[in-house]
This record gives sequence, C-alpha cells and structure tokens, in this order.
Amino acid sequence: MGRHLPALLFGLVFGLVCGRAIAAGDDGWIDLFDGRSLDGWTAKITGYPAGENYGRTFRVEDGLLKVRYDAYEQFDGRFGHLFWKALLDHYHLVVEYRFVGEQAAGGPAWAERNSGVMLHAEPPDAMSLHQDFPVSIEAQFLGGLNDTRSRPTNNLCTPGTDVMFRGSLYTPHCLNSNSPTIPGDDWVRAEVIVRGSGRFTHLVNGEVVLEYDGPRLSDPAAHQKGEATVRLLENGYIALQSESHPVDFRSIRYRPLTP
Repeated sequence: MGRHLPALLFGLVFGLVCGRAIAAGDDGWIDLFDGRSLDGWTAKITGYPAGENYGRTFRVEDGLLKVRYDAYEQFDGRFGHLFWKALLDHYHLVVEYRFVGEQAAGGPAWAERNSGVMLHAEPPDAMSLHQDFPVSIEAQFLGGLNDTRSRPTNNLCTPGTDVMFRGSLYTPHCLNSNSPTIPGDDWVRAEVIVRGSGRFTHLVNGEVVLEYDGPRLSDPAAHQKGEATVRLLENGYIALQSESHPVDFRSIRYRPLTP
C-alpha cells in the first residue's frame, strides 16, 4: 500500500466468529486455501459491495489462488481485499506468494509488484462502498523491479493505525523490514507471528526481518503530542490484497497460539 487512509472509528465487537471450514491438522496448522475454491473468503473491491468479486479479480486456477485483471480496461482505483471469515487474535500466519506478469493498465506506479496481507482488519461489511483499504495492520509484499533499487518485503504499512516501534509511537505510513530484495517472480514465504495487541514479528524465508508492538487505531492528536493512545487493536480479520499487479498465492495457513 502506498497512501494513508484516515482512521475510521469502528468498534472492536465483530460479532460471532464463523466456524472454520477446514480442520486443524495434527500439527495444529489450519489451511485457509483448499486449492479448489474460495470457500470461506469474501471479496471487497473499491466501488462494489462486500461479496461482489468484480471481474473475478480473485480466482482459483491450477491449484493457486490468483489475483488477475483481465476484465479491467483500466484499474481505475479498484483496490481489492479478500477476507477470511474468522476473527483472529493470537496466531502464526504463513503466506507463500509470487508476483507474475505485468501491472494492470492505470495502476499507480507505487503499486507495481506490490501486494500484502492485512492483519487485525475491520470486517468487509464495515467498509464503505468507496473505501480503498480496511483499517488494519498491513504486512506489505514488494517484489524487485529488475533494477538496483532496494525493495525489501514483508514490511509494515498502517492504514488508519499506528504501532509502537523500539519503544516509541510510530506514525509514518510504512516501515521497511530488513529483508533482502527478492526478484519479482520468485516464490516467497512470508510469515507474521501475531500476539493480540502485543508483539508482531515478520519473517521472510525463515528469517526475522521486523518486529513492533501495540497496534492501535490512529489518533492525529496523539501524533501531535508524540504520545501513544489506548485504543489498542486486540483482534481482527486477515485479508489478501489486490493492488493492480497480478499475484499468485499457493499456501495460506495459520496456527492458533495460546494468549
């Protein structure tokens, strides 16, 4: 993501959690993608109501969950998110992804080989019709652009939120990880260990690349004072992004952690 969304005041009561359609394996991991369908997932695309998957932006082909734009003449700001149905708080998430092909016509320059997964997100039906991004903590995925520029992946972005980083309130929109630049079409294993309103740990291909804590709703008054707020985010939904560059996902799984 490349721009800041003003904070939305939404309650942290998301209702009853839907039952998980896919049971945990013997090792405790739960697969959120079965390789055949989008069961359990809900699309929310800018300008369309929750549940309308415009142009089959999110689809399953060849055993992969794909983000595609062949139905778009122009991207036209139609940022999308695909939400998993369950409310989560303490968990270890693993997402394997790769960027493919060329960016959709009309996509913003910052969104080339740019995607991500939203954490502690508001539910899709709480988003307004023309809202670009859910209030959330984003684990941002970037791919190398075949030039000399550094483009780490599994970074942090904060649409409508802030975090604590190294003991201080962090209010800029994005914070780069320490990961290397990964060529655009390589498969990447991105992980985030989420501890409710506590510590978030990002890993890339098994290496820790970023840590922060205290996710909270953004408060402009707190920004001016340099103070933290107490509106902590304890839980929320996860959502895969659609930001104008085609992406493949081959594995999306998580393991609940004891609070």
